[in-house]
Amino acid sequence: MTDSAVIKHCQALAIAGLATFILLFSGCTKEVIKGEPKAESYASCEGCHTDYAQLQAIYTPDTAAPAGGCGGEAPHYEPYDRVFMGGEGYQAYKTSGHYQIGCTGCHNGKDNTDDKATAHSGNFLRHPSESYEEKCGTCHQQIVDNFKTSLHHGTGQKRKVTMRSGLNGPSEFDLLPAHQIEGYNNNCATCHGTCGNCHVTRPIMGGGGLAKGHNFTRTPDMISVCVTCHVSRGGHAYLGVASGTQPDVHLTQAGFKCTDCHNGNELHGDGMEVEQRYAYSKLPECEDCHSGSASKNGYHAMHYEDFNCQVCHSQVYNNCGSCHIHGSGARIPAYLDFKIAGNPIPDIKTGFNFTLVRRTLAAPDNWEKYGVAEYANFDAFPTYNYTSPHNILRWTDRTTVEQGMHCSSSCHIRNEGGTLVNKQLYLFMENLLEWEQDASESITVDGKLPPDWFERL
Repeated sequence: MTDSAVIKHCQALAIAGLATFILLFSGCTKEVIKGEPKAESYASCEGCHTDYAQLQAIYTPDTAAPAGGCGGEAPHYEPYDRVFMGGEGYQAYKTSGHYQIGCTGCHNGKDNTDDKATAHSGNFLRHPSESYEEKCGTCHQQIVDNFKTSLHHGTGQKRKVTMRSGLNGPSEFDLLPAHQIEGYNNNCATCHGTCGNCHVTRPIMGGGGLAKGHNFTRTPDMISVCVTCHVSRGGHAYLGVASGTQPDVHLTQAGFKCTDCHNGNELHGDGMEVEQRYAYSKLPECEDCHSGSASKNGYHAMHYEDFNCQVCHSQVYNNCGSCHIHGSGARIPAYLDFKIAGNPIPDIKTGFNFTLVRRTLAAPDNWEKYGVAEYANFDAFPTYNYTSPHNILRWTDRTTVEQGMHCSSSCHIRNEGGTLVNKQLYLFMENLLEWEQDASESITVDGKLPPDWFERL
């Protein structure tokens, strides 16, 4: 399928809604070439895992609950489908350098046996990249060294959990109560994974299991890998899934996939630990492609250093909050919104007085189901994060104005007969729930906007 066809297909699917979209695309890889039962012996790793009938005969049913998260419940693949190597991609895998390593070179266990227990005995590794320093570092040492502090490894997320818990950051994550760590691994780590989750298997949120007959995919597929994990925010916005929104202009006009902006140096890390993702030096910037934007027009010249580009060029975007981890989930269900607030990270995103923010999942009792009644230091961070939605359009509700009107008519607050027009675009104290006021008061716009905006016209 050509890139233009993919784009048109994504746009069509957006109409049907996010749930249908994800199920359709994650289901695309489920039809494998199962073949007939083989006549030769299955007394080897490869012999067994390419014999579909044998896998069906000896598989162990699932006992754990299916993965779930912000994107809903993961699609289900039977255990024998998840480990069947004989599907699409298997022949390519057989000609690869990874194939030459051999099954036990990565997975340990025992080869050349027809006994399942023996084959998976000893120090067998179901997912070798969970021990990536040992198993991947032999050939990919630089990537492995850098990945230890990468954002995909979860350092940014762990930082907030530990600091709200009264500790000093991700380096002290292991000091959290054992049940809280268990809760993190069972819920939050379903997306923050390792090498194999992107390059060999489907992500856990995509149902898990081999994606391409055990072939190693150098560049992960945007839909079945990137969007599967970044579904409720990045993918939801970029593909224009929500009713009333459009796909990002970088998709419709340029056909960009995620890796056109987010390359391997960023995704794998550079070995430098940062306190949060916007401090990361490898992140793409609008100016990388749109040089000279500061003087492109009068609006840019006036506001370029006041707020991030998305304040003018984003559409409404997904928010949710107050997650009861492994309990009732997000108690503030997903909703579309657009909020301008004070810059939550002025030391990192310098020069911006106002930015877009997105409600987070944080709540004082996030971990109640895991024995932690409340965070010890919940107010360490606001309940709204700096955000840069991936739903860019040139013409938005703020850049499109009626003929003869100034652009301020779409974003400045004005008092028309006692009604504050455009007030809904901004985050005020009155928008905060009682339990989040202390944490987020510093980024509200109360007292920070021009007084004449509120004067009756």
